[in-house]
Amino acid sequence: MAVFKDLAAVAKGMSVTLRELFQPTIVENYPDGKGLLRGAQFQERYRGVHVLQRDESGLEKCVACFLCAAACPSNCIYIEAAENTAEHRVSGAERYARVYNIDYNRCIFCGYCVEACPTDAITHGHGFEIATFNASNLVYRKEQLLAPMPAHLGANAVFNRAEVDKNPELKMLSDVPEKS
Repeated sequence: MAVFKDLAAVAKGMSVTLRELFQPTIVENYPDGKGLLRGAQFQERYRGVHVLQRDESGLEKCVACFLCAAACPSNCIYIEAAENTAEHRVSGAERYARVYNIDYNRCIFCGYCVEACPTDAITHGHGFEIATFNASNLVYRKEQLLAPMPAHLGANAVFNRAEVDKNPELKMLSDVPEKS
C-alpha cells in the first residue's frame, strides 16, 4: 500500500516537471535590457554593496563607534578611528573612521551592520556587479564606499558652488559655508 502512495507522489511530481518542460522559457534580459541598470530589476529591500552616507553638509555620518563591526557575524568590517580637529573636520562628531574596509569575500549581506548603526551612516545600495577574478579586489576601502558629495557642494560640474553664489534662490537653500 505504501509503495502505491510513493509511486503516486513520484508521478505527481513528474507531471509538474513534464508540464513545465514544454512551456516557453521566460528570462530577464539583464545585460542588454533597457534603462539605467540595463534590464536588472531590484526589489526595494535588495541588499547590495554598502554605501557610507554623508550628511547635508557633506560630512561623513560615520562616527567610528564600531557597532557595525561588532554586529557583523562574518567579521568582514575593519575600522580604524581618528579624532576630528578644527582644521580637519571629516564628520560631525568627535571621531571619524580613518579606515573603513569591508571584505566582500566574507560578507553575507545580512544587514546587521545597517541595523546596528546609530547614525544611519551605512546602508545597502543597489550595486551588484562585484565579481572579479582577484580576491583582493573584493576588499572595498572607504573611498569606494563613500556616497558622492552633494551637488550644492561642488561635486557636480553642472550645479557647482559658483552657480549657487550667482542664484539667490539656491543660495538660500545652501546654508553651507564656503570652502577655503
